Formats: sequence, structure tokens, C-alpha cells
Amino acid sequence: MVANSLGRAGHTAEEVAKILGWHRTKVIRLEQGHSRVMPKDMPPLLDLYEATESERESLAALHRQSRLKGWWSAYGDVLPDDYVGFEAEATSISSFESLYVPGLLQTEEYVRAGRGTADQDETDRVVAARLARKALLSRDLPPSLWVVLDEAVLRRVVGGPAVMRAQLARLVEACEMPTVEIQVLPFTRRGSRGHGWSLHAAELRRSGARPDRGQVTRSRLLFDHLRAKALDPDRSADLLSRAAAEVPD
Repeated sequence: MVANSLGRAGHTAEEVAKILGWHRTKVIRLEQGHSRVMPKDMPPLLDLYEATESERESLAALHRQSRLKGWWSAYGDVLPDDYVGFEAEATSISSFESLYVPGLLQTEEYVRAGRGTADQDETDRVVAARLARKALLSRDLPPSLWVVLDEAVLRRVVGGPAVMRAQLARLVEACEMPTVEIQVLPFTRRGSRGHGWSLHAAELRRSGARPDRGQVTRSRLLFDHLRAKALDPDRSADLLSRAAAEVPD
């Protein structure tokens, strides 16, 4: 990327170093691919190389992908790579679940219980991947997370009473996080929509991708509809607390 831009802009490595106030060695290492371009270095480079708007978007997307693969590419066999990449770059995440607690809010014991009799090594990899994935909620500038849960998620005991109580307690704790909102869609408001489906959407800062705008609009309308039917966050937190106390022994 750097080498092509240098050539087009007509600058030598020495000239780039002088213009940007960098050491010549830094420019050469970037040009030869021996060093990664840091986020703070992208804007001055793109300005110097007179990148077009479309080129900026494409290069920014490539840069994001190169950074993201540092952790999730190692779990490509147990994670949905494309969505996790979007999720990691999202400013906001919307999620509806009618069967299970969303992965970002699952406890380790809940994850393991949900795997049943699956291969132990594979389960360990799933757990490790989930733990790495959840880190985005505690990073600097985390995305906002808005979750709507069907009440069935609260009432379905996964892994036994102790595991389920701990999982519901985790959801109650998550309700206190400033960037997390949880709503519960009670049985009395669920309506006739089929049971056993989910909806996930991530809003990105910027992307070179071309989304299906019709699908995006439909997903947003559906999620807004679910939010409107669900209990407000405070009443949802109360229901989560009651559900934890009501888990059958």
C-alpha cells in the first residue's frame, strides 16, 4: 500500500520522512512491509498521498481487518469471522435472542453447559474465543450494546440451577453498565411471531462495504418494534432479578 502510494505521489522515502517529521528508517520499514501502519499515522499518509475518498474507505477497512486478525483469526473454526470483525469495529450493537443469552453476555459456565457433550478441546476453544470477544465491552470507547431477550431465555435452565442463577446475575450486573441496555420481551407481549429466532446488527464507524440497505432498514424496523413491545430497562432488570430467584432447584 505504502510503496504504491509513494510511487504515485512522486515522493522518495527521504522526502516523505522530511515532510511528516519521521525518521527515514520508519518510512523504509513501512514501504517494505516490515512495520505496521499505526492508526495515528494513517491520516497524514493519506493526505500526503492524495488518496481519494473511496481509496480512504478501502484502506481504512483493510487497516481495520489487519488489526482485528490479531486475535479472532486464531478462532476461525469456532467464531463467525465476518460478524465478529464487524462487531469489533462497531459503535453500536443490537441483538435479539429468543433461545439463549447472547454470546457477549454469557458466563463461562453457561457457555460450557450449552455445549453439552461436544468435544472438550473444541469447547475450550469456544470458551477462549468468547472470553476474548467479550473484552470489547470493557475496552476504551466500547460500543453501545442494546439487547432484547425473549422471556423464554430467562426461564430455560441451561446447565442446572447454579449455572442459570449465575448467568441471570451476570445479566443484572450488565444492566448497570453505562453502555449496555437490556430489555425483556415478556410472554404476555410476545405475540404470534415464531419462537426460536434471533437478530443481530452492528453499526460501523465507516466501512468500504456496500450493505443491502433494504435489509438494514428492515432489521432496524424489526428491532425497534421489539424494543417498543419489551419492558423498559428498569422493569426488565427487576424481572431478571426475580427470574434468578425463581430458578427451580
